[in-house]
Amino acid sequence: MIPLQESESGVTFAVKVHPRAKKNAITGELGDALKVSLTTPPIEGRANEACIEFFAKLLKVPRSSVTIASGQTSRNKVIRVAGISAAELRNRIEQ
Repeated sequence: MIPLQESESGVTFAVKVHPRAKKNAITGELGDALKVSLTTPPIEGRANEACIEFFAKLLKVPRSSVTIASGQTSRNKVIRVAGISAAELRNRIEQ
């Protein structure tokens, strides 16, 4: 299972994004990162927006609670989710 870092600002975890996939889904783990497939192309930040939207729906949190902490222009990103504990996040990802 991927490592989750919990702090006052929220829970952070690493993801490896695969844009232009057939569907939006978590497809496994790659090292310490969660592998995520997104249908959106990585043009003009659309994949970043799709990534935020995907995790907001998956974790059942407001879209404003999900941010990309680092990796705006990379496939390797760090996602920060506010208002949820690491245990809750892990349960919702595993469902």
